[in-house]
Amino acid sequence: MQSKKIVIARGDGIGPEIMSATLDIITTAGAKIDPVEIEIGEKVYMRGINAGITPSDWEKLLEHKVFLKAPVTTPQGGGFKSLNVTVRKSLGLFANVRPCKSFAPFVQTKHPGMDVVIIRENEEDLYAGIEYRQSAEIYSSHKIFSRQGCERIVRYAFEFAKTSGRKKVTCFTKDNIMKMTDGLFHKIFDEIGVEYPNLEKEHWIVDIGAAKLADTPEVFDVVVMPNLYGDILSDVAAQIAGSVGLAGSSNIGATCAMFEAIHGSAPRRAGQNMANPSGLLQAAVLMLVHIGQGEIANKVQNAWLKTIEDGIHTYDIYQEGLSAAKVGTKEFAAEVIKRLGQTPSKLASSNIKGDSSTNMALISSSNPKRPTKKLVGIDLFVDYKTSSIDDLLARLKTTETTLSLKTISNRGVKVWPEGIKETLFTDQWRCRFLGAGDQEIKFADCLRLMESLSQKGVDLVKSENLYQFEDERGYSLDQGG
Repeated sequence: MQSKKIVIARGDGIGPEIMSATLDIITTAGAKIDPVEIEIGEKVYMRGINAGITPSDWEKLLEHKVFLKAPVTTPQGGGFKSLNVTVRKSLGLFANVRPCKSFAPFVQTKHPGMDVVIIRENEEDLYAGIEYRQSAEIYSSHKIFSRQGCERIVRYAFEFAKTSGRKKVTCFTKDNIMKMTDGLFHKIFDEIGVEYPNLEKEHWIVDIGAAKLADTPEVFDVVVMPNLYGDILSDVAAQIAGSVGLAGSSNIGATCAMFEAIHGSAPRRAGQNMANPSGLLQAAVLMLVHIGQGEIANKVQNAWLKTIEDGIHTYDIYQEGLSAAKVGTKEFAAEVIKRLGQTPSKLASSNIKGDSSTNMALISSSNPKRPTKKLVGIDLFVDYKTSSIDDLLARLKTTETTLSLKTISNRGVKVWPEGIKETLFTDQWRCRFLGAGDQEIKFADCLRLMESLSQKGVDLVKSENLYQFEDERGYSLDQGG
């Protein structure tokens, strides 16, 4: 087999130590890889490169398309963007796959039967990072869902379950509150699920689903979620399975892939030969599967399982009376290497057959017919500090316009007409204007309205057009409205 060029980055904190251990193990096992090293993270940030990676190293990623990355440190303060998020979004790595499996009784857990894979959408949701400060008191962040993004991740989850021999796919959303964004994710889950009659399907509201996952994870198999929920709950799942230090993840796109431990750079442990390399090693096993070296992946995984089973543990999972020896990073790697070719006697052996990647040809999103839409109004967000809305209301209602003021809300709660005095007022108000009878209007009508209000001293900080689509209303109603 010809060697596969892969890009590696040693990262920050404990990153260099666990990367060295991981490479020692997989190359000794016979992995056919040709590492191409790049520098990313804190040192690059400190040279004034806010992305944390140089343009020339971007070119290496684009050329070789497979990236094994140790943890990096993003400096505190404004101006520095998360390298993880940047790489995922720039390379189109839309699927984050995190296996969360217990290794009882050799690693302590309350859930010895846990074997869950969390598949998280990786590019959209609040991680779009579109944020604004709009007044003295109000900050906002945009939650972005696209039909294409939802379709890709949901179909990926079903294909993953199908090719991996899994039995059930569960969807978590909060569509009882966010009926449009999370509602779209749930709707697409139901639509695509019909195409997989041999897989069990279910949906949970994310709060009770999270409680169930933490309490009874063995009832789940593959769980697919939007970005934010998936980020939080995949860490929860990894921890209750045994430790986030044991978990790796893959980030999969149509042409590129990145593999990483799910934990951070832990600078307080750097240089002490203490860090557990297992998370990055698990990521490397996923990488070997991805590049078609499943036999080597099995060899590495079984040696690692045998080491865990023999009680050779780093400090983070060491337990008196259960573990046989507490070892450092280098010593742990040496013990795994010593067991290459062996299989565990009590834990289930790894038996990956070839490349178990999902069928990426099926993941491309559909191109549905675009629905017609008509402009029916506009929401204007106003910066105005007052304990009473009477003055603001007078300014808004005396405007000569074809649009009529229908409601005023504050933080999404209707305060006019028929507001409740107990509602907390901040300094931002959403003022909804609609055409007569919700009839179609011209954008020029909106411009005239905004110009008129501006001349009256109304501080407009944001606007959102209100559309009626042929299949649904394109905006939410006020709470209490």
